[in-house]
Amino acid sequence: MDSVKLLNSGGVFLQKGFLTRQLTLAYGSQTIIEELNLEIPHGKITVFVGSNGCGKSTLLRSLARLLKPNGGQIILNGKEIHKRPSREIARQLAILPQGPETPEGFTVLQLVKQGRYPYQSWITQWSKKDEERVRWALEMTQMTRFANHQVDSLSGGQRQRAWIAMTLAQDTEVILLDEPTTYLDVTHQIEILDLLYQLNQEKGRTIVMVLHDLNLACRYAHHIVAIQNRTVYAQGVPEQIVNENMVEHVFRLKSKVVSDPLFGTPMCIPFGKGRHASRSLTALGT
Repeated sequence: MDSVKLLNSGGVFLQKGFLTRQLTLAYGSQTIIEELNLEIPHGKITVFVGSNGCGKSTLLRSLARLLKPNGGQIILNGKEIHKRPSREIARQLAILPQGPETPEGFTVLQLVKQGRYPYQSWITQWSKKDEERVRWALEMTQMTRFANHQVDSLSGGQRQRAWIAMTLAQDTEVILLDEPTTYLDVTHQIEILDLLYQLNQEKGRTIVMVLHDLNLACRYAHHIVAIQNRTVYAQGVPEQIVNENMVEHVFRLKSKVVSDPLFGTPMCIPFGKGRHASRSLTALGT
């Protein structure tokens, strides 16, 4: 199955994007994902959501070939990724893990240059294209003026943009990100997500990420994958799959799902205690 065409649920041959077929992932004897069938649309933003420990990050790592499946297949653009050379995969997809550690003393420029590693060899040295890609990545993330600053001296939002710049310099059609907004205040969360949305809209990048904030996931994602009980509970356009029943089953949380007044995307209002809990529940008709 090294170079095949696969049928999607509509009977159309898929040449682009990620597919998993009967994918099983485990750590030792503990199964995390079991016989998962998944389609990630090409050129769109896909977000994995689910409760803590459901396997979102594990699934993302497996897509990046950082975790070998116990069974099944992961297919990128019609070819199984574990049958392809590592350098070839690194030129097609990049991953930004959660909380990456920067080598001590690295400047932003040094970090971003690491993204060009898949294109270097003893024959092919640093080139004009490498320089252009690094410059472009710094500009896209608004990090040009910080190029000579040490990464450790930057704010949380700036550090995250520096790592995203490194990922962009890798110049791949697919970008995987594990919780890119973790530990960031709301301003920097929106800045990072706006940047990723811009990359998708202007450059056609396929972006797959894990997010904890369901409302932000609904706002930015074209495609949401809700993971529960070691497999996909639901996947599709947020407006079609994010509802009170899904939130209760996937997150074990009662809520009211309404339309965001600014964006028209699903907005989850969780039930719980608070200063005006009774008044809020009455207003929501519960």
